[in-house]
Amino acid sequence: MPASKAETRVERLLTFEEARACVGSQAELLCKQPRQQEQAPLLGALGRTLAEQVVADRDFPPFPRATRDGFAVRTEDLQKIPFELKVVGQIRAGGDLPEGFTRLNKGQAVSIMTGAPVPSGADAVVMVEHTQRHGDLVRSLRSAVAGENVVPRGSEARAGAVLIDRGTRIAHSHIALAAAVGKSKLNLYRRPRIAILPTGDEIVSVDSRPADNQIRNSNSFSLAAQVIAAGAEPIQLPIAPDEPQRLRELIGQGLETDLLLLSGGVSAGEYDLVEDALSDFSAEFLFTGVQIQPGKPLVFGRAHTRRGSSEWTYFFGLPGNPISTMVTFELFASILVRALSGSSSQSGLHGTKARLGNQVRVKTGLTRFLPARSSGNWDDPEVETVKWQGSADLSAFARANCLLVIPPDREHFSPGEWMTVLPLQS
Repeated sequence: MPASKAETRVERLLTFEEARACVGSQAELLCKQPRQQEQAPLLGALGRTLAEQVVADRDFPPFPRATRDGFAVRTEDLQKIPFELKVVGQIRAGGDLPEGFTRLNKGQAVSIMTGAPVPSGADAVVMVEHTQRHGDLVRSLRSAVAGENVVPRGSEARAGAVLIDRGTRIAHSHIALAAAVGKSKLNLYRRPRIAILPTGDEIVSVDSRPADNQIRNSNSFSLAAQVIAAGAEPIQLPIAPDEPQRLRELIGQGLETDLLLLSGGVSAGEYDLVEDALSDFSAEFLFTGVQIQPGKPLVFGRAHTRRGSSEWTYFFGLPGNPISTMVTFELFASILVRALSGSSSQSGLHGTKARLGNQVRVKTGLTRFLPARSSGNWDDPEVETVKWQGSADLSAFARANCLLVIPPDREHFSPGEWMTVLPLQS
């Protein structure tokens, strides 16, 4: 009897760093491909990728701006302390200059509010708490230097300067900046469509009552949530049974999107039919496992969108255990989602450091990402592992707010050691 496709596959087990580099190199290729664009209202741009440059429509600030409540003065009038100047008016933020006022002259001061334009002739603002006012006179025992409490015109940005680059993922700070330059709409890259295909006869729908040997389809929903958080559109496909023909049909549907995420069925077990089905689409497996916990049986590759097609779609075969699924998405699949979204940033993981609060013992050989909780103040953070029963323990993972990173070359870690921590998305 001839060997099955699964029996003849070439295993390619990579280290964590090698697997990240492999996915990253494919992401770089995707970033070079043209992407469809669309326009969206400003608030609708949050979390999406900018397809244009946002430029300053005028100088920022458009006038010399006071940064404190006080009095606009000429510093040459402050050579003798204490000084006493005549107050010739008031300028409020958004208000006009006093009637008939054009320029601050010798011996004069103007009462001014934070954010108001500093008048011509003035070169500093003396803070109101450093002054005493008596009628139309202001007196102070403090001097000031030129430019004190004043933001010069155009010092933040000159008209025409690029404020937000194309390929930036829009955050709330970018929303504020775009609004400041009058952009009520933005040109964005189209959200990639990410297919999610749960597999296995043991999986039933969320609203079903599972038998003792079945589990509800949590992975499809956790992945959909992660896809949305990454700025993409999830396409939740029906559960694929352990039946070759139906599995091929659903994989074919998934390969017509921008990225296919398969959950479960990626190891070489007797009933794991996913690889055989992918082979019907001329699948190329870039790696078949990663030396990590959880998530070692992760598969990454690409396949033709349909039989006889020259177009490719990338796929991940994510482990079926729920925590493995979520962790491997964050560590690997999210890289491709960013690239498919048009993001110019394929940066590494953003970890922090915290002191270990409990002893950790592991076997060497795997880079581990253990569910943990960080606590303490920002200047003295601490992290402790969450007690868990393995990569199917959803309740433990729900209690975690970070992943504790354990390098592969040590067995024992003592309380008080500084460790790398990866925050989990809230």
